[in-house]
Amino acid sequence: MRPLVVGGEALLIELDSAAEVAALHAELLRQRDAGELGAVRDVVPAARTVLLDGVREPRALAERIARWEVPPLAETEGPLVTVPVRYDGPDLAEAARLWGVGEREVAGIVGGTLFRVAFCGFAPGFGYLTGLPERYHLPRRATPRTAVPAGSLALAGEYAGVYPRSSPGGWQLIGTTDAVLWDPERQPAALFAPGVRVRFEEVAG
Repeated sequence: MRPLVVGGEALLIELDSAAEVAALHAELLRQRDAGELGAVRDVVPAARTVLLDGVREPRALAERIARWEVPPLAETEGPLVTVPVRYDGPDLAEAARLWGVGEREVAGIVGGTLFRVAFCGFAPGFGYLTGLPERYHLPRRATPRTAVPAGSLALAGEYAGVYPRSSPGGWQLIGTTDAVLWDPERQPAALFAPGVRVRFEEVAG
């Protein structure tokens, strides 16, 4: 864990894995909610970093955090969202081939995985979900699509994600969902937020 002062009121903490990011993010939120981080405004996780903004004394906090021993997150920690999915994506056969399984087995592998939203970005409502074992990591498509339909369940590298709206994308599309990932009229607007646990439940097409 490497805390770096990156501004008058900002601190960037570098970590070695998504699991470490998730654990530190949860610990920072706990301490902020308990009033132990002062006037920190934002705690923003990314792939291998966590950014703190609104830190009144970033150097002092960096020294504190460098001494922390943050336990890993328990599998049961964090709210759980269940997302219904039809396994009808155009890259389903390719994913099955790369995994060395039948197409019907893909649903079991994905549905049997407990995912966690590591961070959000790319588009409002898009969460980068971790949890797939390394042997199921998939390469991005050699040629990205110019338009991926909203609701597409996709895999790329160590991440899974659901496209909240139609947009270009190079991830492998294995299924679709009718779940609304982003609704500005809803509170909260995003279905996925960092720390949320996600299960994909197969439904009939």
